[in-house]
Amino acid sequence: MFDAISTYLNHLIYGYYPYLVGTVFLIGSLMRYDHGQFTWKTGSSQMLSSKNMRLASNLFHVGIIVIFFGHLFGMLTPHWMYDRFLDPGTKQLLAIVVGGIAGAMCVVGGAMLLHRRLTNVRVRASSSTMDTAILGLIVFQAALGMVTILFSLGHMDGEMMVTLASWAQAIVFFGGGAAYYMDEVSWIYKLHIFVGLTIILLFPFSRLVHVWSVPFGYITRRYQLVRRRG
Repeated sequence: MFDAISTYLNHLIYGYYPYLVGTVFLIGSLMRYDHGQFTWKTGSSQMLSSKNMRLASNLFHVGIIVIFFGHLFGMLTPHWMYDRFLDPGTKQLLAIVVGGIAGAMCVVGGAMLLHRRLTNVRVRASSSTMDTAILGLIVFQAALGMVTILFSLGHMDGEMMVTLASWAQAIVFFGGGAAYYMDEVSWIYKLHIFVGLTIILLFPFSRLVHVWSVPFGYITRRYQLVRRRG
């Protein structure tokens, strides 16, 4: 009975839930952009209180950007593309070092921002429940990622990383049978993935939508000359 329930939940969470998350993420973002552009903002509170804001914000954002692209390329790059010059064990060590540094930055910076949002009266008054919840969830997720490093140090052959990457690729590229890759995976990795999927699910309903508005246009924008009037 317990095995049947476990198998059912495994397929539900790691086989079907990712597609529900992806659907809500894409459609929700489009609808938010189409119907709620006035709410499409970062919700910055720096003008209300700037103490330690720059340090906390830089740590948090640099850390989370490195983590995002590390997961994106690390999980979705097929093994055959790098196996000739980078074995799984070395890749795992690289992920532990880079991810550990970026994760620590994200946790420290995020915790500072969360503490500020909860304890500063002016900032708390201007924050929505979702603002606080999504930040807390991201900090919790980053901390979980740091805990997975301790588990990864116990098996440096890279086999677990290959398994998790195979699951992610099966989901993203519609490979089928993705949930079977998660059968023997430790609970800490499963929890980390579940929380990560939940953050993506909540993405369209939170301030995180502002990442779609990264001003790449400024890179190619022509300089504007400002002159004084005669």
